[in-house]
Amino acid sequence: MSFSPSLGSTLTHTVVRTPENVSEYSGMCAVCTANCIGPCEIGLSAIRGCEALYPFETDKNQFASEKRYPLDFSHFNINGKVFGAYGCEENADSATYPKVDIQTSFGLAKKVKMNAPIILPAMAKLNWKDYYAGAALAGVPVVIGEDVVAKDKELVLENGKVVSSPLIMKMVDSFREYYRGYGDIILQANYDDENLGVLDYAIKSLGVKSVELKFGQAAKGIQGMGAVKDIDDAVKLKKMGYLVYPDPEDPKIAENYKKGKGQIFEKIGKLPIWNEELLINRAAELRKLGAERICFKTGPFDPKDLVRIIKIASEAGVDLITFDGAGGGTGNSPVKMMNEWGMPTVYLESMLYNLLSRMKYKNFNLPQIAIAGGFVTEDHIFKGLALGAPVVNFVAVGRAAMAAAMAGKQVDELLSQGIVTKEYKRFGSERNELFAGIRELKMYYKNTDKISGGAIGVYSYINRVSAGLKQLMALNRKFKLGFIERGDIIPLTELAAQVSGLDTYDDLLLKELSNI
Repeated sequence: MSFSPSLGSTLTHTVVRTPENVSEYSGMCAVCTANCIGPCEIGLSAIRGCEALYPFETDKNQFASEKRYPLDFSHFNINGKVFGAYGCEENADSATYPKVDIQTSFGLAKKVKMNAPIILPAMAKLNWKDYYAGAALAGVPVVIGEDVVAKDKELVLENGKVVSSPLIMKMVDSFREYYRGYGDIILQANYDDENLGVLDYAIKSLGVKSVELKFGQAAKGIQGMGAVKDIDDAVKLKKMGYLVYPDPEDPKIAENYKKGKGQIFEKIGKLPIWNEELLINRAAELRKLGAERICFKTGPFDPKDLVRIIKIASEAGVDLITFDGAGGGTGNSPVKMMNEWGMPTVYLESMLYNLLSRMKYKNFNLPQIAIAGGFVTEDHIFKGLALGAPVVNFVAVGRAAMAAAMAGKQVDELLSQGIVTKEYKRFGSERNELFAGIRELKMYYKNTDKISGGAIGVYSYINRVSAGLKQLMALNRKFKLGFIERGDIIPLTELAAQVSGLDTYDDLLLKELSNI
């Protein structure tokens, strides 16, 4: 059985001619006929070449792996207990799920309160405005993604450094407009951003207090690539310091461009060339500029590299590392990278538990840890917290939160035209009837009519996930986050038990038999 999908995918807007008869080894139709024009991935490649590497309409969509990994969180069930109460008084009035405390904090020395152990990871595309605003409404941290300045038409540079970025300012303000004492907006920087001084500008000019350095480039680990069809834009990007291939300032290439010859220009993100000294010094420099919380973001790289990153973070006093597992969402990765690269989240988190536990035993000063990669609903959140307990502190939910931002916005825009879709008519026809979260938001904001439907969508989605998390915690008699433990989930398969190191139901039964 192949875990990989066939060569037809919604990601690339391709299909195989005979999906019921596919060669699993190759992903091709078992019979490839001479009169077929595609459009499988091979047919698309025959027509569009390198363009077929990437997903379809990246400006309108977001993407995730289609690979059927051998292990995911569905291979675990949540345990349950009927005696005791941990984190509250042991009586029926106190031990009830609405009283479960899931508030926590982000940061080591300078803490930020959070309403839930959830972080919205880096995004800077699609409905970013509501994504950031919704995080503020919900009271959780949110990350502005990399490479924003390349999209900023009003960007001002002096001596190759950013001195004004109205787009970053708008992103920061979209969170601050609804900030009510919980969460924070974190600005991420890739290697190109660092060369342009993006974080320095944001800290000094915009008062940004939390920043994140990204290991890898673009989506998780690979070099970002964006087609640049106009030679003038290609020259402009090159002058900003970006890698542009082929070189638009080469006279021969420029001449060929005018004749309609040669490759389409590509803006290619630089891969970070960092080491311990550079990162430790940079963290200290960012703090000196005024940053109060320093974060790292990394993907499912080789374990040797991950250990090195954790050690650097420990020495530099980094506040948070977010580890992003394979299979989760991504902004604009090559399709095969999404499907075939890196450790799936369960493997990654299980490995991190062992690494971090060992380092904690050896008295390393550890940062807080967030795990990302395919988390959507409350069962995922609970399992993610349990699998990594007590060394994993947060779960990062990106693609699902953006989906909530887009759905809320779409429903609100239709409603403004007097349209209530059949799916939601049962709830009413007025804005206050459709969006259940508005009633709660009126407790904190005077004019909820001005809050966009997308932001309310993010708030309501996080509210639902938070309530579900509380229910599952109460099921295990855990009324504060600190009491969640690895034994709160049970592996259902031999592979899940092997990778996680957790006891199966049979293992638990054998232990109890010996106690009778």
